[in-house]
This record gives sequence, C-alpha cells and structure tokens, in this order.
Amino acid sequence: MTQTAAAPGTLPHPPPPPRTARVHRAWFVAAVTFVTIIGAAGFASLPGLLIEPLHEEFGWSHGTIGVAVSVNMALYGITAPFAAALMDRFGIRRVVAVALTVIAGGAVATVRMTEPWQLVLCWGLLVGLGSGSMALAFAATVTGRWFTARRGLVTGILTAAGASGQLVFLPLLAWLVDRHGWRPATVTVAVAALAVVPFVWLLLRDHPADVGLAPYGGTYAPRPAPAPGAARRALKVLVGAARTGPFWLLAGTFAICGASTNGLVRTHFVPAAHDHGMPVTAAAGLLAVIGVFDVVGTIASGWFTDRYESRRLLAVYYALRGVSLLFLPILLAPSVRPPLVFFIVFYGLDWVATVPPTIALCREHYGDDGAIVFGWVLASHQIGAAVVAFLGGLARDLTGSYDVVWYASGALCAMAALMAMVIRRRPGRSSLAGV
Repeated sequence: MTQTAAAPGTLPHPPPPPRTARVHRAWFVAAVTFVTIIGAAGFASLPGLLIEPLHEEFGWSHGTIGVAVSVNMALYGITAPFAAALMDRFGIRRVVAVALTVIAGGAVATVRMTEPWQLVLCWGLLVGLGSGSMALAFAATVTGRWFTARRGLVTGILTAAGASGQLVFLPLLAWLVDRHGWRPATVTVAVAALAVVPFVWLLLRDHPADVGLAPYGGTYAPRPAPAPGAARRALKVLVGAARTGPFWLLAGTFAICGASTNGLVRTHFVPAAHDHGMPVTAAAGLLAVIGVFDVVGTIASGWFTDRYESRRLLAVYYALRGVSLLFLPILLAPSVRPPLVFFIVFYGLDWVATVPPTIALCREHYGDDGAIVFGWVLASHQIGAAVVAFLGGLARDLTGSYDVVWYASGALCAMAALMAMVIRRRPGRSSLAGV
C-alpha cells in the first residue's frame, strides 16, 4: 500500500499512538498474588484448630504443641528477609512455586506423625520455611516492582488476602476437624497450596520490563541484573538498618503486632473460647468473621496510608487493639453474645491494618532496600508471635486460663502505640507512600 503524499506546505499526519491495554498488567499480577496468598492462608488457620485434637489424640500438652507452632512462626519470620533477597536473585515465581511445594509436603507428612518432634519437624520446620518464603515480603516485593502509584492501597489488598484465605478455609477446616478429624483438614490445605502453583508459574511475572511495561503510575526502566549473594545482601541490609533508630522501633512495634494477632488470637482464641464452653465450630466461625472485617480494615488502612502520616496511623491502631484485648476475658461465654460480636468486628478491622503503614515507613526510610528491611521487621513480628504462642499455651497449662495473656497483650499494645509515635519522619521524603 502506498502512502498518499502530503499536500505542499502541510505536514504529514503523525503516526497513531501505540495502543495500550485498558487495564494495566500490574493489576493482573496483583490478582495472581492475591490468589496465591489465599491458597497458602489455610496453613495459618490450622494451628488454633489442631491444639485440642492433638491434645486429645496424643496426650500432648498445650505447651508442647505450642513449641511446634512457635518454631513455625519464628521460621516464617526469619526466612522472610532472605526470601525477599532470593526473589531479587532468582525471580518471584520460582521462589513462590518452590515455597508452596515445600509447604504442601510438610503438611502432608504430619498425617503419619506419632511423636512431638515429628510435629516440630514437619509443621514447624518445613511449613515454617515454606510459608516464610510466602510471607508479606512477597506482597512488598510485588508492590515495590509493579506499582509506583497506589502502593498503599495495593499493599492493603494483598495483606487482606491472608484474611480472605482464612475466611475461605476456616469454616471448612473447622467442620472437617469436627466431623472427620484433623488429618483430612491438613490434607485439604496441602492440596489447595499445590493447586495454586500452576497459576504462579504461568501467570506471574517478575518485573514490568519482562513484558515491556512501566510500573503502574511510573516510568519504564529496564529490568535490573540479578543480585548475587542473596543471603549476604539480606544480612548486609540488616546490619545497615540495625544502625538506625527507626528499624528498632518498627521491629518492636511489629513484634507486639505479631504477639497480639498470630501468636495470641489466631493460635489461642479457639481453645480459650472452648474453655468457656463454646463449641469449636462456633469459635472458628468467629475467627472467620475476623477475616471478613480484616479485609475491610486492611484495604481501608492502605487507602489511609496513601493519605495520612503512617506513624500516627500505627499509634491509633495499636492503642485501639490494646483496649479491645483488655475487655476480651469478660466477653467469652458458652454462646455468642452481642458484646463478643462487637469485639470480633472491632478486632477484625484492626487485625493487620498495621501492615500498610509499616511497609510505607520501611520504604520511606530505606528506599530500594525497603522490602528486605520489611522482611526483617516481619521476622520480629513472627518472633513475637512465636513467643506468645508458646507462653500462651504454657500459661494455660499452669493457670488453667488464658486471662493473664489477654491482659499482658493489651499492655504491650499500649507500649507499641507509644513506640510508633517516637518514629521520626525522614527529611526530604514524604510519608505518603505511593503518592
């Protein structure tokens, strides 16, 4: 086809601009990440449901079972910063696919266990390492690479995926444990994790440049070369961050966050409610309701993080959480009553609302290393969770009640609120992530 010559004295028509997709590819990557986190979330739902069945079948104490849960949570956190560095070195989808496979293998192996050390090995070690590679550092890495605008909102959505997975799995798992025992429930979450692997491998991409795009709201940049020495880089980032005050304040507040959520409520709420005569299925249903409102609260927190100062948001979240925990011991009863429902809704809105502003502060203070720094901060979150998962079970064995643990956690949350306000703003950087 020949092109018609332009008339004398006129300029030729410019070529039409290239067509662009109406929906940026980053949103599809975020969707795959969301589904992946949901697929792995069933493992976070199980510990609280397994304590009583394992205690009844094997005669293991609450403290003994709590050791395995503590190892799981500690490794979940310690692995996270190395996983973020491994994603820089080998790519997101390779690390996540291997992690899901390890999780499923460790969970299935628990079906044949007969001794406590086997629970520590399979559930504590294998599932802990695998889930650590699927930790929130995964969400931080995806948002850091694929989004320049709306980072806070997307972080909130991906953080809420864990709660959505809890919502999807918890009622089903509680029903399976109640009707068929804990083994079918364990196999169910293993199968769910494996089912996500093909989606990760086929649909997830490591970097916008892999498909010739710029990050959402940003400018195009070539894919950086793989960073060698993932472990060395993770440790180097830790050493550098540990020389700064904000790191220790963020790590301390997030340790309390983990202690008051995963370590306490997720692990011990069901057995604590059962101590007051509430059926396990009813207590598990309440945890699922926490998951419903956690989705709302975390997405809202991401929206707030794009607009308000992160440290003030953290102070408010921790203060409200601490107050709510102080009331919980008087709310537990054989049946579900309106005051307990109010606590569940309130606590759900605050469950992991702390994550978007914490990630934003890591990014604000540590720039390109923010995801790895957040991995180390997440390690403190899980160590806090691990300590309380063990101490909560030990307190139950020694006192016959969880009351002292609820009160202590409420006091710790008040301390976290004060620590958040001490975090200084970084000169020359805005605390409004993603704007």
